[in-house]
Amino acid sequence: MTILRSKVGRRVAVLAVLAIAAVAIASVSGSAHRVAVHRGVMTPDTMRSPFLATEATPLQNPTGLVRFSCQLTVPAGCYGPDQMRAAYSTQPLLDAGYDGAGRSIVIVDAYGSSTIVSDTGLFNAVWGLPQANLTVLKPFGVDPTTPGNAEGWSAETTLDVQWAHAIAPGAAIQLVIAKSNDDADILDATKYAIDNNLGDVVSQSFGEAEQCMDPAQVKRQEQIFRSAVVKGITLLASSGDNGAGQPTCDGDHIFKAASTPASDPNVTGVGGTTLHANGVTGAYQSESTWNESALFDDAVAGGGGLSVLYGRPLYQLAATPWRTATFMRQVPDVSYNAAVFNGVIVVWTRPGTGGPAAFRFGGTSAGSPQWAAIVAIANQLGGHRLGNINPSLYAISKINNGAFHDIADGSNNSVPDELGGTITGFTAVPGYDMATGIGSPITSVLAPLLVKLPAHTNPS
Repeated sequence: MTILRSKVGRRVAVLAVLAIAAVAIASVSGSAHRVAVHRGVMTPDTMRSPFLATEATPLQNPTGLVRFSCQLTVPAGCYGPDQMRAAYSTQPLLDAGYDGAGRSIVIVDAYGSSTIVSDTGLFNAVWGLPQANLTVLKPFGVDPTTPGNAEGWSAETTLDVQWAHAIAPGAAIQLVIAKSNDDADILDATKYAIDNNLGDVVSQSFGEAEQCMDPAQVKRQEQIFRSAVVKGITLLASSGDNGAGQPTCDGDHIFKAASTPASDPNVTGVGGTTLHANGVTGAYQSESTWNESALFDDAVAGGGGLSVLYGRPLYQLAATPWRTATFMRQVPDVSYNAAVFNGVIVVWTRPGTGGPAAFRFGGTSAGSPQWAAIVAIANQLGGHRLGNINPSLYAISKINNGAFHDIADGSNNSVPDELGGTITGFTAVPGYDMATGIGSPITSVLAPLLVKLPAHTNPS
């Protein structure tokens, strides 16, 4: 898509795109998106807004950084790229010329989206972003699947690509599509990306309970991740959208569990917050643990908990409290806005509909690609890859209070699940917790500190 240089041309283009992209932020019924799953299957960690079309409409005469009426509510009901960059202090680095140029972000998803290129082009036109340097790879083909599963992954793919690009618009994006969401196929795609050295950082916005991955696939995943770290590649994964629970291996209900791949010690697990920021300027106000369970009447909250597979790594031993009385790995490591009712705008052609529409998306999926973009910016700033960033993140959290928003409000407890139980989660407290990790980034402070510390290329 051609980048429009003149203000007049840009405004006309934006109005045209808003007309194309629907008359409103579209509604999606059944937004809790849980479908029956089986052992050995990854599910996307994304949530779509159930708002009615009349509740959040594009503005007729958009100006400045505001495109949608939900940006003007108090608190802001949605955010665009400008607001997210301001809230998490990424904009100062962009202003200094650090936008991820020369670096590459790998996004792994299953099934993909047939409209990802055109939808992303419309997204860029809405927000005045440059054309994305996007490569779509399907190294093993794509298997048929159910319409519902395809729709969920189409939404996930669109969120991942658009918001990685929104935060690091200069970075190339390598979208690697797995032929299915079976663990083996997801790992095939990830291994392909690592073996071919496709990028500096890998975003994985999916997961499943650790207990549901076959032990042989767990070992294979560990080997793939270790090989990535040796190459200096940073791995990130969302921590899940069911609070301290995960779907059981038959998809029948929720049980207390940590999510893989976020729990692997060589992966940075990204949890969820609810961000309160100015919908126009993006000025940061506050954050709390993401928990919209009461609103959805379902388990809808940031994932977190104790691993049953991994002992607590050394970087966590030194930085996390001992009050949990456990020697097991804890997730998440960090967090980012994941709220649906305070979500990010995504332009998506929902399968079976006539064309693209603007949706409000949330879930911990929103955090993984944006953290990947921050890592790409840091790689550009330092001129090198960072490898496993967890040791540096925990060290920085102890020595510099200005690098993270320390979230100490809310919990990831859930409402009763389908069987009448309640998943008791974890409460955010000062310092590390299994609700929001060590906090959300203040990027202009964090990125320079990350690149000053040694890159970690020895696997944990």
